[in-house]
Amino acid sequence: MGAAALRPRMSIFRRRGTVHRRMLAVALGTLLAGAAARADEPHFFRIGTAGTTGTYFQIGGIIANAISNPPGSPSCERGGSCGVPGLVAVAQATQGSVENVDLIGKGQLEAALAQADVTSWAYHGTGIFKSRAPITDLRAIAALFPESLHVVVQRDGPIASLKDLKGKRVAIGEKESGTLVDARIVLEAAGLTERDIKPDFSRLGEAAAGLRAGTFDAFFLLGGYPIPAVSELAASTPIRLLPIGEDLFDKLKRRYPFFSRSEIPASAYPGLPDDVSTVGINALFIVGEAVPEPLVYAITKSLWSEATHNLLLSRSPTGSRILLAHALDGLDIPLHPGARRYYREIGLLKESGDQQ
Repeated sequence: MGAAALRPRMSIFRRRGTVHRRMLAVALGTLLAGAAARADEPHFFRIGTAGTTGTYFQIGGIIANAISNPPGSPSCERGGSCGVPGLVAVAQATQGSVENVDLIGKGQLEAALAQADVTSWAYHGTGIFKSRAPITDLRAIAALFPESLHVVVQRDGPIASLKDLKGKRVAIGEKESGTLVDARIVLEAAGLTERDIKPDFSRLGEAAAGLRAGTFDAFFLLGGYPIPAVSELAASTPIRLLPIGEDLFDKLKRRYPFFSRSEIPASAYPGLPDDVSTVGINALFIVGEAVPEPLVYAITKSLWSEATHNLLLSRSPTGSRILLAHALDGLDIPLHPGARRYYREIGLLKESGDQQ
């Protein structure tokens, strides 16, 4: 089956509910089973990320490149791709974590990067998903890296704490983003609501441009530092990051145990005056349950290969924090059977009695 034949099938998946996920499993399983016999046929795999100026898109693109091994590529041993033979993975820009879990549930993405809290809420039908049906076909491949909350302001401006955001124009994340979810949580813990600020839901690039121009007073962003858009902003406009104090952190931690302490070093961004204590959440690599076990096994094995590690190190500062030792940290949804098989093979999971 060639690329032209695959695309019409994908459009079917976008229009249907449970049936399209079953069709996806059959279609991908058929493609994988025939890979050895038809090595010249590409097999497509979509990874949802977020806006193009953020860490998710950057890391998602590197992972997509690493796990891909298009037909006709030189072998890994000959200096070519060490990805999954015949696989063509692509990083797809989205609004972020909330949209990503929805799209996986609808069969419109095979995989995505998403925040651990959003993924847990979606799977269990709690938190922001409590009024909706749980998305029970979400499965984990790995925990990738810790994300840090950034609340960015101009360095010489009057805003010194979250309480100073009252009455200010603040970009709090796109409508379907994990940033928006956690910005609301943090504002509430600080005694503020959206009615107390002038909220804006612009994309990250627009928010950064607005802060530079003075049309925004602050913007929120959750991501692995250094975030490209913040680095670019800091190179032209002096900025500060607002800290999350101990009292506020303790309040957040009691209600939302997925929050952890995170430190953003001054070296993370040009001209940042001091290290900043904030809060963090893990970013996960997730996949739909319908994606065949052999394919997810091969993707997981490629993800943790030396070639992928070197690619991540060379292309992103965040890549140094993507470590196999932390692949199972904080997972609150089931592992995909393909990922589980890989972790058992390497001894990261026991054959019986593991928690995933």
